Amino acid sequence: MSTPDTQQERFVSFGEQGAQLTYGSYLRLPVLLDAQHLESDPPAHDELLFITIHQVYELWFKQLLHEVVAARDAMSGGELWWAQHLLARVHVIERVLVQQVDVLETMTPQDFLQFRQRLAPASGFQSVQFRELEFLSGAKDPAYLQRFKGLTAEEQDRLQARLDEPTLWDAFVEVLRAHDLPAGDDEEIAASVRTTAHDRNRYAAVWALAEALLQHDELAASWRARHVVMVERMIGSKSGTGGSSGSAYLRGRLPLQYYPVLWDVRSRL
Repeated sequence: MSTPDTQQERFVSFGEQGAQLTYGSYLRLPVLLDAQHLESDPPAHDELLFITIHQVYELWFKQLLHEVVAARDAMSGGELWWAQHLLARVHVIERVLVQQVDVLETMTPQDFLQFRQRLAPASGFQSVQFRELEFLSGAKDPAYLQRFKGLTAEEQDRLQARLDEPTLWDAFVEVLRAHDLPAGDDEEIAASVRTTAHDRNRYAAVWALAEALLQHDELAASWRARHVVMVERMIGSKSGTGGSSGSAYLRGRLPLQYYPVLWDVRSRL
C-alpha cells in the first residue's frame, strides 16, 4: 500500500522534477516558430514582420471566435453575467487588433514593395476566420462563399455553418423575449431597448449587454477605419494582391454596422 508521501511524489506536477511538460512543448513552439516562411528571394527584411503580424491576427481571430460563440451561447442560456464578461474580453482583444496596425506601419512602402509582388493572389480578403467573426456578429453575406477564391471544402463548410447558426444579435433578441420585452421586428426591438435604457434598475443586465454589443460594433469599425488608412499609406490607390480594388473596397466597408437598431436607439432616447 502506498503511503501519503509516495502518493504526493507520484502527483508532483510543478518544477523540473515533474517532467510532464515544458514551456516549449506545451506551446508547440517548434511548430509555431517554424511557420514563418519567406517568399522573397533574396529575403526581404520586413517580410518576416508582415507574416508574423498576420499570423498573430489569425491567432486573435481564433480566440475571438472562441469568446463570441461562448458569449452568444451564454445569452441564449440566460447567463447574462457570463456573456457580459466574455464580451468585455472581446473588447480588450479588439483594441489590441487596432494597436497592432502601429507595428505594421513601421514598415515603409518601399520595404513592402520589395516582396509585395510575391504575395499575389493571396489577400487578407481571404481570411476565413475574419468572415466567421463578421457572420457571427450579425453581418451575414452568403455572397462571400462565391467570391472567395481557393477555399478548401473544410473552409466552405465552416463559413456555411456560420451562415446557418444564430448570431450574437439573435441571442440578444432571445434575451429581450426572456425578459418579456417585445422583439417581433426592429421597431419593437428598438422600443424594448429604450425601455431597458430608461429602467436600468429593472433591466440592468439587458442594458449592459446592449452596450457591450454596441462596443463590439464600434471597435470592429475602428479596426476597419485604421486598416484602410494603413493600406492607403502603404500602397495608395493600387489594387489589392487578391484582385480587389484595394483601399476603395475597404472604404466601401466603413459604413458597415452589425447592430443598426442599437445605433438608431441613440436618436430616440
